[in-house]
Amino acid sequence: MDLIIISFLSYFIGSIPFGLILTRIVEKKDIRNIGSGNIGATNVLRTGNKILAILTLFLDVGKGFLSVIITKKFFPEFLELSCLLVFLGHVFPIWLKFNGGKGVATFVGILVGLSFYYAFLFIGTWLILALIFKYSSISSIFASLTLFVITMIKETALISIDSNYDQTENLKLIFFIILVIIIYAHRRNILNLKKGTEPKIKL
Repeated sequence: MDLIIISFLSYFIGSIPFGLILTRIVEKKDIRNIGSGNIGATNVLRTGNKILAILTLFLDVGKGFLSVIITKKFFPEFLELSCLLVFLGHVFPIWLKFNGGKGVATFVGILVGLSFYYAFLFIGTWLILALIFKYSSISSIFASLTLFVITMIKETALISIDSNYDQTENLKLIFFIILVIIIYAHRRNILNLKKGTEPKIKL
């Protein structure tokens, strides 16, 4: 029963399309008909309402954080599953025919809930790459890749030091799956990068 509860709760929290809801309430528009059609904060910004975009970003981050915190407190044995399902809920929400956001903000929320170390590593890498390349897609993909690689190296090093090392939060596989999905979610951006038509971000 606990497995069913946390699976439903995590996916449901992740699948709440705040960008779509907020733009309909405030701007009386369907965000799916604006810009890239994505429901995330970056596309909400294209409505011209910066406050709405910031609020969307905050709420999307909050989804990941809330799911992790609830699971850590009440269902710690299902932590990895909760991380994955809240992320999948955002990227593939059943209410929007599985066509959701790209998951980066929700992933940040997951990382904040897990550890400030993970969150700092991801956000720091994202910012550095954004300053260098000026592309959100490149920053998101490589920040996810960096997190996965560092996590894998850290686990391997700990096991080599102590063969009896027991990692209670085996997140390596989850981070890898999320990395693959983030790459998939940015497939159009990757094509635009190849064509030279990907818009740069302004920091």
